[in-house]
Amino acid sequence: MSIRKRSKKAGLAPGTLIHMGRAKTGATKIDLVEYDESHLEARPVESIKQCLVKKPLPTVTWVNVDGLADLEVLRHFGSCYGIHPLVLEDILATDQRPKAADYGDYLYVVLKMITLDGESGELKSEQVSLVLGQNYLVSFQEGLEGDVFEQVRSRLNNEKARLRAMGPDFLLHALLDVIVDHYFLVLEEISDRIEDIEDELIDNPTTATVQAIYRLKRQLLFLHKAFWPLREAVSSLQRRDSQLIRDTTVIYLRDLYDHTVQVLDTLETLREMLSGMLDIYLSSVSNRLNEVMKVLTIIATIFMPLSFIVGLYGMNFKYMPELEWHYGYYMVLLLSALIGGGMLVYFKKRRWI
Repeated sequence: MSIRKRSKKAGLAPGTLIHMGRAKTGATKIDLVEYDESHLEARPVESIKQCLVKKPLPTVTWVNVDGLADLEVLRHFGSCYGIHPLVLEDILATDQRPKAADYGDYLYVVLKMITLDGESGELKSEQVSLVLGQNYLVSFQEGLEGDVFEQVRSRLNNEKARLRAMGPDFLLHALLDVIVDHYFLVLEEISDRIEDIEDELIDNPTTATVQAIYRLKRQLLFLHKAFWPLREAVSSLQRRDSQLIRDTTVIYLRDLYDHTVQVLDTLETLREMLSGMLDIYLSSVSNRLNEVMKVLTIIATIFMPLSFIVGLYGMNFKYMPELEWHYGYYMVLLLSALIGGGMLVYFKKRRWI
């Protein structure tokens, strides 16, 4: 997971397309899907020479652009569908805050598609920009490997699916919904890792444990920045007075809004758990230190009178009455043992050990 700051070269006019994200190299892959209730056609697009959306037809067109390396592709979509240069600039800048904007002829929605690497435990974030028109939807991805849209593609292949009978606004909902649903999977995996760390805190907390806690805290902070603005974006979509969002779709957008609220609630719960785990770790370390200090204090206390006895008989005076005793050495050992044992019995009765 990396957090980048957006930087723009000085002297460039607003709307000037320059690479500001990660996808500066590699081929741009374009997939086209046209569908209605009766038919479905899906094909890759090798090159763009004309507008892909045939506006007079009642079919719904979904164009998925995977990769932002080719600026000519963005310029082509901007000229074909009247996308504002500032929107194209936002699409190319892959550190955008999730938001939804109404430009009259089309809606622009941007959010983060987040996955969790099971092996390394690192978050992978990819910006997804969605442009919704009258009978089309264009999605732009950064070009990272894989996405979470396979479920939507499977639904489109089903002739009886509700998605085939609805408009592009419902397709927008479907894409947003599958991204938000994947948030739950990411949070569930993080929750499992938190439970493992909790067990480790109880059994044997180490410095590696607290490092894992801080790493999870940074990940949850990153997720909070990605999730929190999305709630307002979805809320604006369901409240927007736009002809592109039909009343039948608003109901589903309300359900999507509830999902985003649940995601945020789960996220806040996990953050509170991590904060509590840090307190548990500090308490555990403090308790272990107290136990060590208690043992050392008991040992030092027991040996204090013994040190006095051996120190007393270690003085170099010629006339000491006990020095000439035949059993003096053994009496000193016995006295030391009695004192040490007596102190241990006393400490146990007082429940100090």
